[in-house]
Amino acid sequence: MASSYDIGIRGAGIVGRTLALHLAAKRLRVALYAAPSTPAESDVRAYALNQPARALLEGVRCWPDTARATPVLRMEVHGDEGGEVAFDAALQGTDALNWIVDVPALEAQLAEAVRFQPLIEVVDTPPQATLTVVCEGRASRTREELGVDFDVTPYGQWALAARVTCAQGHGQVARQWFSQGEILAFLPMGGPGGNLCAVVWSVSPDRASALQAASDMEFTDALQAASHDALGAVTLESARKVWPLQHALARRWSGQSNTGAWVLAGDAAHNVHPLAGQGLNLGLGDVAELVRVLDTRPYWRSVADPKLLRAFERARKADFALVGGTGDALQQLFAHPHAAAASLRNWGMQGFNASGLLKHWVARRAMGTPS
Repeated sequence: MASSYDIGIRGAGIVGRTLALHLAAKRLRVALYAAPSTPAESDVRAYALNQPARALLEGVRCWPDTARATPVLRMEVHGDEGGEVAFDAALQGTDALNWIVDVPALEAQLAEAVRFQPLIEVVDTPPQATLTVVCEGRASRTREELGVDFDVTPYGQWALAARVTCAQGHGQVARQWFSQGEILAFLPMGGPGGNLCAVVWSVSPDRASALQAASDMEFTDALQAASHDALGAVTLESARKVWPLQHALARRWSGQSNTGAWVLAGDAAHNVHPLAGQGLNLGLGDVAELVRVLDTRPYWRSVADPKLLRAFERARKADFALVGGTGDALQQLFAHPHAAAASLRNWGMQGFNASGLLKHWVARRAMGTPS
């Protein structure tokens, strides 16, 4: 018997809900399933989203207001031996390099939009559908059930995330420091005039455990030292969350099983280091490409047609190879402890900062508008 759903989406995070809303807007019948979970503690995550990601979310009227999606006008990257790179929105001819988006606010908007979309049914068991899209995240159970190999390379680092208020306003500047193998980012939040920052600190597992266990004062003292007091005294405004970092890639992103056709999207397909801020941009890129492939298919092709799904997989793997590969190379370079490596990378930063066309190309690529 034919399924009553065209698309079954497993995973109701940002990627899964955005995909559901776009496919329903194309008049496809969608079932959305998320495995039951325990009540979550406060979410301190924030994502740097580029222009294509913003356009995708605006397309389903789920872009947060300016207080929850702060435009970044400048990005400053500081090396451990004086190397510096800076990017300016004005020099790129754009209003913002990217936007720092509050995750809970975005998820709430997407959940509300799903609730009012009649072609999306939220189900409490994994749905049977003509095509299953797996958006369950890096620990996807469905991916394991499908027998898909997931090649994981641990970075030997954990990310620590928190939110802090700073004595000085952030000025819509995203700041990043590389020092002795650690990577610290201050991401501006709370709108253009705000002094709230999302902190993402990539450190060794032992250091992450120590920072999480430290008192608030010990933690903020360490944070001020690592940020060179760039924004003055900081005050902790949230819990501290930690998780292991890895580079990972599923060997297959589409296929056929005894229950039908399937594709992977988002973190179920790929994981990257957060240093370049491209993780969710890649996941939403998967959404945009899958929607495009399904929407432009000939009328006689099913949404489960293997030719369509292989085209989606090829396109997204090519993008991941460039974006994910670049982020992986940068992490390996800046994590190397040897003094010669520190000198080389900081020399390289200075040269890159003065490189003109190359720097412009890299900036446009990260913004999702290569030119």
